[in-house]
Amino acid sequence: MKYRIRFNKSRGKPNRGTLEHVWRVFEGEKEYLVKHFKVEVPTYSEKEANSDDWNLCCDGVLHLNRDTSTATISNQ
Repeated sequence: MKYRIRFNKSRGKPNRGTLEHVWRVFEGEKEYLVKHFKVEVPTYSEKEANSDDWNLCCDGVLHLNRDTSTATISNQ
């Protein structure tokens, strides 16, 4: 699965996580707001269509640790 990671410019606002939820992780159309992320696979940058936003992208498997609010993307 392809994942896109972007800084959460609207953190702290209603339904946008706390001020500590600084990352947005996209899995297709689904979005996760997390405090931390770890990427264990090759990454590349990509400009979001019709926007000035840029993403860190990678292909892998997403593992969420809800206790630490960490998204880890690995090979397995």
